[in-house]
Amino acid sequence: MADGLPPAPVAGPHDCPVCGKLAALYDVVDFSRTCTPNQLPLTGRAVYYCLCQGCGFLFAPEFLSWPREAFFAHIYNDDYALVDPEFADKRPREFAALVEQMFGEHKHAIRHLDFGGGEGHLSRLMREQGWRSDSWDPFFEPGSTLSGQTYDLITCFEVFEHVPDPKILMEQLTSAARDDTFILYSTLCLDGEMRLGERINWWYVAPRNGHISIFSKHTLGLLGHRHGLAHGSFTDTIHCYVKTVPDWAKRFIL
Repeated sequence: MADGLPPAPVAGPHDCPVCGKLAALYDVVDFSRTCTPNQLPLTGRAVYYCLCQGCGFLFAPEFLSWPREAFFAHIYNDDYALVDPEFADKRPREFAALVEQMFGEHKHAIRHLDFGGGEGHLSRLMREQGWRSDSWDPFFEPGSTLSGQTYDLITCFEVFEHVPDPKILMEQLTSAARDDTFILYSTLCLDGEMRLGERINWWYVAPRNGHISIFSKHTLGLLGHRHGLAHGSFTDTIHCYVKTVPDWAKRFIL
């Protein structure tokens, strides 16, 4: 058994945090399961995932009751680099390059927020490229607020899959948005990867990496609709929310 983990809940169906319908148990994995080919030793701690037949959301209910301190102690600790070695530098550089490629010619007119940016590495990289960029992470900065500040462009890279309650995430995310804010974010969708009656064998479902919420495109669309946002996908990984498309982003929206 993994030492110090919060008590495991009784396994069973759970109300979906997105649509509220009853989500049946789908499968169980060991807490040590990672996204990397080199798996860690088993801990003996079972993590159950439920799949909502209403909206297609796959989630691990026990993390809804975890205190913030438990996430830092058992997931985002000093060993996190072992299970995600590209987290600290490689992917922030790749995402900064993506934003520069998409919108860099308009950076003088754009105020940018990197939501869920941890210690702010991506935002620092963008400022080095001439962007007006802020970083805010309510998980790493509990109790902090944006004091009513809103932004033209909000990025939210590799955040959705780590958040136990997506409705809270959307409320925080949209609190920094106006009607013409462009929200660019990343997460892999389970469409085509998860099938009823089959075991979890997709690498992306990994509690040790903090991948506890896995979305279908329908789930993402539903979350946006509740805030008056249209949802679109550029790739299997990169998506956007938008209400009124700003002029500098219109070439990306058909």
